[in-house]
Amino acid sequence: MDVRRIARHPVTWGAAAVLALALAGALYLFQPWRLFTTVYVAEPVPTAEAAPPAASGDGSVAPVAEPTKSGKPAKPAGPEVVATGKFISHEHATTGTAKVLKLADGRRVLRIENLDTSDGPDLRVWLSDQPVKEGTAGWRVFDDGAWVELGNLKGNKGDANYAIPADADLGELTSVTIWCRRFAVSFGAAALKA
Repeated sequence: MDVRRIARHPVTWGAAAVLALALAGALYLFQPWRLFTTVYVAEPVPTAEAAPPAASGDGSVAPVAEPTKSGKPAKPAGPEVVATGKFISHEHATTGTAKVLKLADGRRVLRIENLDTSDGPDLRVWLSDQPVKEGTAGWRVFDDGAWVELGNLKGNKGDANYAIPADADLGELTSVTIWCRRFAVSFGAAALKA
């Protein structure tokens, strides 16, 4: 058997081309180097920016902070914690805390603190109406019902804030997931409780 003859055969070149395409496709889909990458994020707790009083739809004006004895306006209170939950692991080991914060100006923010999960392709932060389930039974449920995407995962370690749309119904959307959109699987999730 002549190795040079086999190497020049069109079938050999065709097989090599198919293998090269399969390898390129697998690298694109799985992005295995992400197992070794870490993206840290350290966003501060959000606050509502000081703004002039605004009239509401009923004509009333939002209250202004009263000055303190020093004559300076009182420092506004921090955001109100509306709901909170601890992450559980799904496809990848995931820990951290999720909090829904209501800012003084009425905006709502999902804050993820002390997140520690794997990096991965196409990771998103979703609010969902699906219950958080332990083990493999909970890996793929979050796209079965209603969900709202809050954006790309900013980092797989640390603290980050995600704006919640004003029309998102937090009475229905009671869980948060780190969702891999490419493979339709949850890396980890937390049930949000008042």
